[in-house]
This record gives sequence, structure tokens and C-alpha cells, in this order.
Amino acid sequence: MSGGLFKRSSSPRTRDQGEFQRLAERAFEADPDGVRPEDVLGPLNAEEQKYKPAALYLAGDRSLLLRRPKVSIVGSRRATDDALRRAARLARVLVEHNTIVVSGLALGIDAAAHRAAIAAGGKTIGVIGTPLDESYPHQNAELQRELAAGHLVVSQFPKGHPIARVNFPTRNRTMALIVDASVIVEAGETSGSLSQGWEALRLARALFIMKSVAERSDLAWPKKMIEYGAQVLDEPEELLEALPYGDPAALVSA
Repeated sequence: MSGGLFKRSSSPRTRDQGEFQRLAERAFEADPDGVRPEDVLGPLNAEEQKYKPAALYLAGDRSLLLRRPKVSIVGSRRATDDALRRAARLARVLVEHNTIVVSGLALGIDAAAHRAAIAAGGKTIGVIGTPLDESYPHQNAELQRELAAGHLVVSQFPKGHPIARVNFPTRNRTMALIVDASVIVEAGETSGSLSQGWEALRLARALFIMKSVAERSDLAWPKKMIEYGAQVLDEPEELLEALPYGDPAALVSA
């Protein structure tokens, strides 16, 4: 870690600090070595096995991992107001269609997606780049506690694992493994969301890029991903056709 960017914060700075720690400790006690991805995601094919995490640590309702469909909404931490509105609208549409919203509990697009899903009465999963008993950024500590209490928080990092930059693109690749489709709402050339986009394409998962960012002439990555199979998303409803709604058993329980 350099420049003090990832200062260790062993507990969130909220009045619910005690509950946050209890939720994390309960998860560590239940599965001190984590759980195998196959045990909570189902059988994995050869490509999915290649970069799967060694273990997953779960706080909350782990049954959400086996329920489908699941869509990840990701993007910039310093998102524009328009991008935040698009992320929130997409999350609401997905909840209306019984879809679990997945994101990374970061500032910007991630937080907007989680909060919109909760406000719409849906379920959401946070995939984090820290151990369960840590929170980064600390501004989202209360949101992480809310997900652990009523939804699900997923980490691939054991207790005591250092918080480092590499953790966050790593968790984005894991997020691509967990979901049926990923949507990049807004992202620059160095965004960690691009790690998720490339991994989704490698796994032959559906990848969507919001039209507003796909048409930007100052960015090279959207064109490259489109050449490899990413789709441009104009309206949220277009995404629904790519999701596994055909099997009634795959739908989230109302």
C-alpha cells in the first residue's frame, strides 16, 4: 500500500460498529476457512475454475448466491450525476423483474445501485475487496452493515488479509463469476470495472456497456470490448432478454 490510500480501518465509523463486528465475527466463526465457490455457486466449468477464488467468506443470506438471475451494476467511483441516475434506474427495473442486484460497495455507481435496489424492495449482494470485518471506503460502512444484516456481503479475503489496490480488480473478476450479466455504467480507461468486463467476456457471460459511455470518442475500451462481444445498452429493459428468466426455478422468490 502506498501513499496511505488504504488506511486500515478495523471497524466502520458508525454507531452500529458493534453490530458490524458481530456480523463479521459470526461469519468467520461459521466458516473460519471460508466455503468453496462450488458449494454456493453450483458446479463450475473449466473456464470458471481457472480464476475462481480459493474460498468465499459470506455475511448474510448465502442462499442469494444460488438464486437467479443476478446482474452486476458497476462503474466509476467519481460518477457523473447522469450515470448515477442511470445506475439507480437500472437497479429499480431489475428489482421489478425479480433480479438480484450485485455490486462492489464502492462509492459512486456501486453505492447508487445497492441503495436503489434496497429502496425498491429488492435483494442486493456486495462483493468487497477487504475481509468481512473491514470496510473500504469507510463512507459505505453503514451500507455494508445493512447488506450483511438483510442481504449478503461476499469476500474472498480471509480475516487479517491486507487491504491493497490489487484486491479490488480481483474482486471484480470474482463478481463476474457470480453473476449472469454485468453492466458497466460509466468508467475511465483505468477503472477496475474493466477487469470485470474482460473477465465476463472470458467466461462468456453477458456484458453490457451503457450507450452513453459506449459512444464516447475519448475512450478506447468500449470499442475493444464491443469487438469481443460486449453489447451496447440503451434502455434497461433490453438487458432482460439476456437473463435466465425462462426457467421458473431460476427466478427469485417473490
